[in-house]
Amino acid sequence: MRNNDTIFKTLIVAVILCLVCSAVISSVAVGLRDLQEANKKLDQQTKILAAAQLLDETKTVQELFNSIEAKIVNLETGEYNNIIDVGLFDEASFSRDEATSIQLSSKQDIAIIKRRENFQKIYLHSQDKKLTAVILPVRGYGLWGTLYGYLAVEPDFQTVIGLEFFQHKETPGLGAEVDNPKWKSQWKGKKIFSDKGDVMLSVIKGSVKNNSPNAPYQVDGLSGATITSKGVSNLLSFWLGDLGYKPYMQRMLMDLEINDV
Repeated sequence: MRNNDTIFKTLIVAVILCLVCSAVISSVAVGLRDLQEANKKLDQQTKILAAAQLLDETKTVQELFNSIEAKIVNLETGEYNNIIDVGLFDEASFSRDEATSIQLSSKQDIAIIKRRENFQKIYLHSQDKKLTAVILPVRGYGLWGTLYGYLAVEPDFQTVIGLEFFQHKETPGLGAEVDNPKWKSQWKGKKIFSDKGDVMLSVIKGSVKNNSPNAPYQVDGLSGATITSKGVSNLLSFWLGDLGYKPYMQRMLMDLEINDV
């Protein structure tokens, strides 16, 4: 009788099983890729709508998102770019490419993003042909990694509608409280700039004192998450500043003033 329990045959069987399992896993991964991308897109659309306070339980995200218009903005000039395909725009690719981004100095890089893309995709919501919200992508380093989110502001570019993060690595129960509805509700109505045009919007340590002259610009700090709180303040200061969306906001305000004349 032949002995089939040799080491060689055992190894052959093990290799075949590994190859079969690898093939099955690869097939499943490829099959799920489109679904994963669709879910990722749906989540980001949900966060955009949530930041602008536009979610409505009676309508689907896709229906609501039909009222959102995406535009590419040149961050240097503040002008819209009509050449770059808004559907193909990828923030990460643009920020890594030296031809489409700038290296930030340590003094400039308060959000710790290393490079800033020269173009960004922003979102506009209008109702009855009137602009009601501008949703701006923002990002910056927290405690364990980069927080990615959306800041929605009113057309006066001075008043916050909402702030939502769709990706981060912050500690559950501490920095991850950026997802807490109670904390997020504090952002609505907060002011951004001082009379001199400086970014004042920030997350403070502790609770906001209502009698403080800076209260309109402040949000309560995250308990036990000082570094995350500071990270949120820094990323907002960067993206609302001269190297971020400030040129765009100033140009938009000029255009609105001209159209109102």
